Amino acid sequence: MEYLSIFGFVSVLYLIIRVDARAYEVNGIDQSKVGFDDNYVVTWGQNNVLKLNQGKEVQLSLDHSSGSGFESKNHYESGFFQIRIKVPPKDTSGVVTAFYLTSKGNTHDEVDFEFLGNKEGKLTVQTNVFTNGKGNREQKLALWFDPSKDFHTYAILWNPYQIVLYVDNIPVRVFKNTTSQGMNYPSKPMQVVVSLWNGENWATDGGKSKINWSLAPFKANFQGFNNSGCFTNAEKNACGSSAYWWNTGSYSKLSDSEQKAYTNVRQKYMNYDYCSDKVRFHVPPSECKWNN
Repeated sequence: MEYLSIFGFVSVLYLIIRVDARAYEVNGIDQSKVGFDDNYVVTWGQNNVLKLNQGKEVQLSLDHSSGSGFESKNHYESGFFQIRIKVPPKDTSGVVTAFYLTSKGNTHDEVDFEFLGNKEGKLTVQTNVFTNGKGNREQKLALWFDPSKDFHTYAILWNPYQIVLYVDNIPVRVFKNTTSQGMNYPSKPMQVVVSLWNGENWATDGGKSKINWSLAPFKANFQGFNNSGCFTNAEKNACGSSAYWWNTGSYSKLSDSEQKAYTNVRQKYMNYDYCSDKVRFHVPPSECKWNN
């Protein structure tokens, strides 16, 4: 499949360069010095987890017997969390690769990246935000590259002002803190979770396209295990302090170049937004007017 026109590619490349100066502060940490075991632990599917390059890379597998996953050792209350992902190639209908923040319990908070497998070249990235156990805030976009060909960086900024989801330094979703307007905002301690699992009951074509198990095992690879976050055991309210770079005023909103890149992505690559779904929501959810 042709992922984008030459013009589209040049447009995105230009916007990446524009936001790269600001992103350098975010991505200036030497990821090569941070190993998997420094910040993460395998939580399930141990037989389907392979550590490579002295722990600098991890491969998760999904087969008939099990998927697999890992999570951060720490809980966080704010921060910037990123990982490099290469998703499984070819026909991955029904296969879900996930990178997200989540708390525990029935009233959990959560911020999701989910890569919904499909026929080759048709993978969709779905994002979602849960507050107090309520989600249903899905947005979907087609990426401007093939995420199975190479590693790309996916990141979540979470601070007292906003949540921003990034793909290769390009903001693809913004969820603002509008608690002053009566809206909910993720505030519970959350862990970073990564998984590869069987989502064939819903992930592709509403569950109509099932996993082709003759192509198993499906393998996703991950690199870059550093997190910049405030641990839950910090002093009360400390995780909202501007002493942490991700809480400073410059991260209270998108920069001008980020806003242009964000608008470009929404216009060219977003193919579903719950705020525009009049079948599900006759009246758009209240937070939509703040986040579009």
